[in-house]
This record gives sequence, C-alpha cells and structure tokens, in this order.
Amino acid sequence: MHDEFQIFFNMALNVTDATFKEVVLDSDVPVIVDFWAVWCGPCRMVAPIVEEIGAEYEGKAKVVKVDVDNNPGTASQFGIRNIPTLLFFKGGQVVDKQVGVVPKPVLVKKLEAIL
Repeated sequence: MHDEFQIFFNMALNVTDATFKEVVLDSDVPVIVDFWAVWCGPCRMVAPIVEEIGAEYEGKAKVVKVDVDNNPGTASQFGIRNIPTLLFFKGGQVVDKQVGVVPKPVLVKKLEAIL
C-alpha cells in the first residue's frame, strides 16, 4: 500500500518552499493547496478527492500538494497546525480553508465560489 500511495502522490504537482510563490502565489488561476504528510491517515482519505478535482478542473484551477514534513517554511507561513488542510488561493491570497476530511461536494462548492 505504501508504494501505491507514493506513486499516487507523485502524479500530483508537489510544491516546495522554494517553488510555492511561483506556482501558487503568482498563479493566474485559483489554486487548492493540499497540506499533507506521508504518515497522515486522513490525508490518504482526502487524496483521491483532491486528485479528482484537479483532473476535472484542469485549465480552470490548479491543485497542488505541500508535504509539511519536507516544507516546514510554507506550512509555518500559513499556520498549518492540522493536516490535511486545504487552502484555496485566488490572486495570491488565501480566500478559503478546509481542515480535515470532507465529502467532495464541499470542496467543489468552495472552488466554484472562487472561479
């Protein structure tokens, strides 16, 4: 299962402390940032939902992931205390937030509100 989990996450765009500004803050489309960690069980539950949304909204929005263990600067900058945390960015600003696992329609509604 661990290998499948790693392969799954390698499909998504992983953002680092070094690339966060360019990929997220300077984006011309809304961005959902999934703050996660390999050891986080609930992160595994939300991952397929986030991947689906990324595929469905390709071209209209970006969905990226930040591994909090490897990118503590970005996690700290945005006050991430619990994972999974999804931050919704538009125009370089956080405009919405979701902590924990929720059904896909909740995330889609938040994204639709900022498109």
